[in-house]
Amino acid sequence: MSWHSTYRSSKFRHVYGKAGSREQCYEGIPITHSVHDNHFCAVNPKFLAVVTESAGGGAFLVIPLHKPGRIDPHHPKVCGHQGSVMDIKWSPFMDNIIASSSEDCTVRIWQIPDGGLRRNMTEALMILIGHSRRAGLIEWHPTCSGILLSAGYDCKILIWNLEEGVAVKMIDSHPDVVLCMSFNTDGSLLATSCKDKKLRIIDPRSGKVLQEADCKNTRVNRVVFLGNLKCVLTTGVSRWNTRQIALWDQDDLSAPVMEEEIDGLSGVLFPFYDADTHMVYLAGKGDGNIRYYEVSPEKPFLQLLMEFRSPAPQKGLGLMPKRGVDVGECEIFRFYKLVTLKNLVEPISMIVPRRSESFQEDLFPMTAGTESALSAAEWLSGIDRGPVLISLKEAYKRPNPAGLRASKRDRRTVKGIDLLENISPNTDKELLKMVYRQQDELRKLKDELGEKDERIRQLELELKNLRNT
Repeated sequence: MSWHSTYRSSKFRHVYGKAGSREQCYEGIPITHSVHDNHFCAVNPKFLAVVTESAGGGAFLVIPLHKPGRIDPHHPKVCGHQGSVMDIKWSPFMDNIIASSSEDCTVRIWQIPDGGLRRNMTEALMILIGHSRRAGLIEWHPTCSGILLSAGYDCKILIWNLEEGVAVKMIDSHPDVVLCMSFNTDGSLLATSCKDKKLRIIDPRSGKVLQEADCKNTRVNRVVFLGNLKCVLTTGVSRWNTRQIALWDQDDLSAPVMEEEIDGLSGVLFPFYDADTHMVYLAGKGDGNIRYYEVSPEKPFLQLLMEFRSPAPQKGLGLMPKRGVDVGECEIFRFYKLVTLKNLVEPISMIVPRRSESFQEDLFPMTAGTESALSAAEWLSGIDRGPVLISLKEAYKRPNPAGLRASKRDRRTVKGIDLLENISPNTDKELLKMVYRQQDELRKLKDELGEKDERIRQLELELKNLRNT
């Protein structure tokens, strides 16, 4: 094959990974020793959460992002679960709300006060009970703040309406344990991988399996939707016990579009997709490296760009939302790496080397913000909407405020009460429901305002035509 046929121009060819200095790391964290294949870490622009070792139940630390360094051994924890914590995820819409699942079969919603915890938190905002065996996975809906999914070892997926605090749907189409769940961009489809070696595309509202792939020669472990490309990427193990990735057409799972073997290591390969740059990152549990590829709709579909290497093996990785990256440094992605051997959490920035001091619009297109696109009732009724997009240009003009204080958009008040402060546990659930209702009212008002603006433009055009005649 000639050089010209393999060469492919890309603005991401020179992306490199930069590990944080010791002053930027979080030290002295007793990271959990659980062997469950999860990340045990979640991060947003305000907080870092890490599942820890604890006696007499499960717990996790919540650390303000702007306070790196050595963590006090007696740092307050979130410790309301009766069993080990298996998964944690921050709400994409409210930076002080985090969900956790546990071996005690429950899913709990917590509200973290601004500035972090001052004492151990045992009272949850909401306790969701529905699984008969341990709850291993949780997943927030990408565009609706009131919908949360949980998967348990009872082979069930439960869809929770957080505005009411009840399970509204149970998906029981899996004969074995669900290993991974992934929503598409607007949350209308759900991709799952299962211990029975099958990949499924499911309509989450009806629970109907739309597509199913029987991976006889491979064992699919993880799956992720590739944005609006109508493809899903899976990682797993081939019949020769080598780790491999595969790309599938979401409308036809009869055979993969492409397959590629990676290496012969045994750790689970976790895929991360950046819809803004169309890049895929692959990080193996127990590995020290992170590979990254560029995705294209045409052959070769996946183009290997580079590989970040580190001598320290990773137990899990937390992923910073795009609105939390350092735009001024051309940082397009940021991981938070759990290093169990050193009880350390290390930030890793993926950077595009550019000398220009202006805002790079081609690297930072409009991205998903914190505003919910629809209410739980709207989504359950069959309505789909894409995420509400924001520009990162304002973040370029000012210092990154992550963790220093709540930004204007992150503070929500109900009748003068600040929801991000410590409030009575007896009223938390009611206040959260009020927040969801207010978000719904705001969306309706914005829609009305848009319609009125359009009507004004039409009237101005008609007036102009009358004057010309």
